[in-house]
Amino acid sequence: MNSIQVAIADDEKMFASLLHQFIEEFDHIHVIHVCHDGTALLEYLAQTEILPDIVMLDMRMQKMDGTKTLTVIRKHYPLLKVIMLSSYYQRTFMGFMLKSGVNAFLPKNIAPEKLVNVIEQVMERGHYFTEDQIEVMAEQISSRSPRPEFEPDSQLSQREQEVLHLICQQYTAREIGEKLFISQSTVEGHKNNLLLKTGMKNTAGLVLYAVKNNLINPEELPLL
Repeated sequence: MNSIQVAIADDEKMFASLLHQFIEEFDHIHVIHVCHDGTALLEYLAQTEILPDIVMLDMRMQKMDGTKTLTVIRKHYPLLKVIMLSSYYQRTFMGFMLKSGVNAFLPKNIAPEKLVNVIEQVMERGHYFTEDQIEVMAEQISSRSPRPEFEPDSQLSQREQEVLHLICQQYTAREIGEKLFISQSTVEGHKNNLLLKTGMKNTAGLVLYAVKNNLINPEELPLL
């Protein structure tokens, strides 16, 4: 796996320091910036020449909290991957976080080794869902919901639906290309069309969209 560049924004300085030290134990993950509020993170992103691959963002911070920071990131840096961490992690927050465009939403007490796996999954596949999050989506959406009627200009093609289904099953663009016998760049083109047609911000949003609109059964989603 290629090197993963990470930035951390967390106002619990001891937690941020320990997280930094732990991540640096892995040769393929590097922390390139640490700050302690959303404002400082946005200032860094505006000034740096090379953006991080992933931002690890505390949900509750002084000056500017994680949710407000995420809104700005999604507006100005739509391709930047965001892992939201919180000491106040609750099931009721999950839907909001996914709709807001996070690539993963995790409790701060997650096992360190598991966190590394999440970073790798988000980098490679674009999102990470826990079993709890999939259960919440399943609870909120009736399995009897009718298949949505798309407007003519936004209707998903058969190929786009195939790509969407494989995205939901955690396949990478390369793996999707191999399964459908198309190039990786063609897969990325279909993915971009899906984002435009659905109005979603990232692959996590596409999965949520597919579940909400009954395009995939939540039971088909792999549990990591």
